Amino acid sequence: MIPNEVLSAVKRIEIKTRHIIDSIMGGEYHTVFKGNGMEFADVRKYFEGDDVRMIDWNVTARTGEPFIKRNIEERELTVILMVDVSASGDFGTKKQFKSEMTAELAALLAFSAIKNNDRVGLLLFSDRIEKFIPPQKGKNHTLALIRELLYFKPTGKKTDIFQALAHINQIQRKKAVIFCVSDFMCEKNFEKLLSVTARRHDFIAISVDDPRENELINVGLLELYDAETGERVLVDTGSKKFREIYKSERIKKREYLEKLFFSKKIDNISLSTASGYVEPLIKFFKQREKRR
Repeated sequence: MIPNEVLSAVKRIEIKTRHIIDSIMGGEYHTVFKGNGMEFADVRKYFEGDDVRMIDWNVTARTGEPFIKRNIEERELTVILMVDVSASGDFGTKKQFKSEMTAELAALLAFSAIKNNDRVGLLLFSDRIEKFIPPQKGKNHTLALIRELLYFKPTGKKTDIFQALAHINQIQRKKAVIFCVSDFMCEKNFEKLLSVTARRHDFIAISVDDPRENELINVGLLELYDAETGERVLVDTGSKKFREIYKSERIKKREYLEKLFFSKKIDNISLSTASGYVEPLIKFFKQREKRR
């Protein structure tokens, strides 16, 4: 039996995301992800002017006459929400915790996919694979995914994107649209596996952070706590030099990720708890639409 407070929370997110889809985003998702592949339908005889690259050589050899493959556009997509549920998500100094923004964003993408008649799956990861729900269609399935996003209790605390990518590459053979939502605070190098995933799938990186993670303010002596490692350290935020070093390291990390995604031709959406996710998401859809 699902507690009433859980059902109420899921309903609130459903209402909020439905409103965004219907009144703000409109058909943005459908326009961009309306089917970006081709699947085999049948063969027909070759006629002069046909693309020779489409010749089916097996049928041609068997019949003695040239035949070409006839394809149809794939209309139904498989969407995988690959969501980081590590302990660093339980942080936020503005409108929301990062984990709350992540849940709403994933719900918005899930409902957009269902409205487009796509299949949606969910992979929750930390420093291990926490849970995988295979892609399906339907509103009830989507509501079940949202419940998991809101109330799943992970056992791991750190972030291991390497392992998450390895898992998705192993279980998802057919091309999918993968939204990876994370702060990408991963100590392990995942560049090679990211290359494999980007070649096989339409991989979209969505990075979520909070302003206080990127720049410290002067509040004197401050004990910082790393939720992923459990480490505590006392720092002097009154030191301008320390604040500048901290900010510089965060900028380097952000620039590294931006260059990495660019080199792999991966779309990257940067979100902050200070500004929300609706406008950046719409901007992404519009930019992507122009490239189609």
